[in-house]
Order: sequence, then structure tokens, then C-alpha cells
Amino acid sequence: MSTIRVEIVSAEEEIWSGEGTMVFAPGVSGELGIAPRHAPLITRLKPGDVRVETENGEQQFFFISGGLLEIQPNLVTVLSDTAMRGEDLDEEAAQAAMKRAEEKLKDTSMDDQDYADMKAELAAWAAQIRAIEKLKKLRG
Repeated sequence: MSTIRVEIVSAEEEIWSGEGTMVFAPGVSGELGIAPRHAPLITRLKPGDVRVETENGEQQFFFISGGLLEIQPNLVTVLSDTAMRGEDLDEEAAQAAMKRAEEKLKDTSMDDQDYADMKAELAAWAAQIRAIEKLKKLRG
């Protein structure tokens, strides 16, 4: 079976590096499915989950806060400010952070930039919660 090298990198560290038979990522225009020898592409990613299917049929699961995706015929690179392995996701912490962000949005004294930043933070927490729910379903 043909594989493609996958590297998932956050601003702090390399999160995962390995071979995959298929990669799924949340592009800004919709989910991308990347197979070995895919055409070169660079695109932005929105917050969500990245899944890598390995040769033995396992799925590696990650959450990203958005970022960039670079595809070369034999290499997929995911660059994100924040990236976490699926097993490191904390549902309670994500729910609490989302509630805090929702409360902050009620502050009418915020300027437009602060409001936009808080909306983006809220969207990222919501995406993380969706990713946790998807991971729970996958693990059944």
C-alpha cells in the first residue's frame, strides 16, 4: 500500500510525524482528503480535527486551532499555532473555556477587534468540543 509522510507541527513542537495512507484536514472551504501523490497545494485550515489513517488501519486523531496545510506529492505538513493529540483533549476544560468566552462576549464595552478575537476564540473552543465528540464516536 502506498503511503505519504505526514508532519503535524504546532508553534511549540512537532506533535506527530509518520506515514499515512490517507489524511483528512479541515480546509477553510471544506474537508480535504489527501492521498499519496496528491497534487501540490497550500491552503488555510480552520479549527477542527485532523485524522491520519495508517497502513495498519489505525487512525491518528489531532485537534488544530487552524493554520496552514502544505501538500507535496510525498509529504503533508500541517502547521498550526495549537495542535493536540486526541488523547490529550480535555472535554471539561474545553467546556469551561467555551463558557468563559461566551460570558466575555456579553461585555458591551469591547471594541470591534476584541469582539472579533473573542468570537474566533469561541469558534475554536466549539471546534475542539466537536472534535472531542467525533473522537468519542470513533472510539465507540
